[in-house]
Amino acid sequence: MNNTGCGPSWRLRALGALAGATLLPALWLLWLVRAAPVPGPAPPPTLTILIWHWPFTDQPPELPRNTCISYGVAHCHLSTNHSLLAVADAVVFHHRELQTQRARLPLAQRPRGQPWVWASMESPSHTHGLGRLGGIFNWVLSYRQDSDIFVPYGRLEPHKGPAPPLPAKKGVAAWVVSNFQERQRRVHLYRQLVPHLQVDVFGRANRKPLCANCLLPTVAQYLFYLSFENSQHRDYITEKFWRNALAAGTVPVVLGPPRATYEAFAPADAFVHVDDFSTAQELASFLVGMNESRYQRYFAWRDRLRVRLFGDWRERFCAICTQYPRLPRDQVYQDLKGWFQA
Repeated sequence: MNNTGCGPSWRLRALGALAGATLLPALWLLWLVRAAPVPGPAPPPTLTILIWHWPFTDQPPELPRNTCISYGVAHCHLSTNHSLLAVADAVVFHHRELQTQRARLPLAQRPRGQPWVWASMESPSHTHGLGRLGGIFNWVLSYRQDSDIFVPYGRLEPHKGPAPPLPAKKGVAAWVVSNFQERQRRVHLYRQLVPHLQVDVFGRANRKPLCANCLLPTVAQYLFYLSFENSQHRDYITEKFWRNALAAGTVPVVLGPPRATYEAFAPADAFVHVDDFSTAQELASFLVGMNESRYQRYFAWRDRLRVRLFGDWRERFCAICTQYPRLPRDQVYQDLKGWFQA
């Protein structure tokens, strides 16, 4: 009998065919796996920021889920619904309401490990009751540059295109003030200036209030604006500088933190600092004697920069989500008063 068909070569061919039949489906599956789209990274979870009491009002604004998206912040949900306390990723407490006891801290209901944020845009001179808040808050939201969530009153941003024309000037100096108290340094300086400088005063303090839409057009008619802060503290530079002067198109004469602090935010030749002068009379003489070419140099920044204001609390609170991944989870302000008044 001929057994050639059952010899070794036949068995090898059979095994090869079997291997080929097995390999082809495997290669096909491998191709399918490689051809399938690779899923991208999962989107970050939406953070819930609970504002325990909206600043200065019992009527908080509407807070749709896309509120923060309008400020360029995604995956961030603001709410004032106290029922979310147990699940909120962070809870914000505005100090004015704690100071006046319109709001109270829900210490007994605080979830373990939940970050609490102390928020205030007021200066230490107008901030009271911090001594009883030690050991409670993890993060601070304020105008201080060393805050966990730093939210200035304004800033200069790069800008392309021609600068808007400067408004025509009809007066020398303007000042808008409501809180006018003789003990304030700004009032003392004003008293020293007025014998040598014409200052037109607006606001409730002089019984010449300006409507919201009237302030900037009024101030814009003056060469200078007295950007005098109600108190002088570290980094405390408010809308008196950003909005009332720079955004209006006039030169701010500033009384606040040292010149170096202002220069961290704006060009050195964008403002006049009172500390550069030995006396109020010397300052007044400098302002009155300024020629046109020197005056125009104070606006050189407008060719490349523009003012952006941060006056909306919604935008300030959305900034918490921006900083959230980088904020320390184990931090506690044991001496909040000592930190803020430093």
